[in-house]
Amino acid sequence: MSSLDQHQHLHPSCPDKTTVSSDSSDTRELAKEPLQGLKLASHAVLEKAKERGRSICSKCGGSRMFFCYTCCSLLGVSHQEIPMIKLPVKIDIIKHPNETDGKSTAIHAKILAPSDVNIYTYPCIPDYEKNKVVLVFPGPGAVSVLDMIQCLHDMTDSRSHGPSGEPCIKRLKREEVTGATDTADSPGSGTSDESKGLESRAYPLQRVVFIDSTWNQTNKISTDERLQGILRVELKTRKTCFWRSQRGKPDTYLATIEAIYYFLKDFHKHCLAQEYNGEYDNLLFFYSYLHSVVNKSKQEKKDQLENEKAV
Repeated sequence: MSSLDQHQHLHPSCPDKTTVSSDSSDTRELAKEPLQGLKLASHAVLEKAKERGRSICSKCGGSRMFFCYTCCSLLGVSHQEIPMIKLPVKIDIIKHPNETDGKSTAIHAKILAPSDVNIYTYPCIPDYEKNKVVLVFPGPGAVSVLDMIQCLHDMTDSRSHGPSGEPCIKRLKREEVTGATDTADSPGSGTSDESKGLESRAYPLQRVVFIDSTWNQTNKISTDERLQGILRVELKTRKTCFWRSQRGKPDTYLATIEAIYYFLKDFHKHCLAQEYNGEYDNLLFFYSYLHSVVNKSKQEKKDQLENEKAV
């Protein structure tokens, strides 16, 4: 088992339940048409499912399209028909209890990368090792993805001795070798050398935390004492293309699935030091399709109104 797969212990107050600064390159990315140029699996399966209409979830009885956001299960399509994605780091999503399931995009990540994504409903928060986890959330003291790994190393080095009584840096180096070796034996993880190299570059990061809520509700979770002391990471400026915009908020406030995608894209380039070739584009598989459906519907309504005015 990889060091990235170690069991997560929930805070004692929680039941053990997993619910389902800009530069020129940023400016160019902001200028691009949203969701263009992605390397996505075919949406044909979603088109066919849409034609068949909604399905009834056998678990909760809800009428859903493509997946049940309550039970985190596919409906009308099978796992073999949609892309399954392996992520380079584990993702935890802390969901606000008042966040509407049907409006949240967090479920997209859980369905498309089920072995690497967990969703917890607040006040449930795992008990994290704070020098191995980051929280993607803006604010004072937040660092860029580029500086993240070095900051984690600095946090580790500042703890001169761990519980074992030996210097942390020595213990961590030994864990790094063990973790990389175990990962190499995992299915689909690539060659031994590749696994060692990737895990070494990402080390000591094991898990990335995102908050899933409206921006007006984030304060309660972000200020929770269990998340204090965790390094915060702020994403470079990017514009959302979410069709459910939040009133009074700028278009740089991203949907949860957008934030996860952009973090992993930056992580791949800056931390794994690899050229990005669309490895995580399929995280936007459902999102991009729904975006096109919503835009098409808006355009049809606009055309209809213009035709009515012309008559």
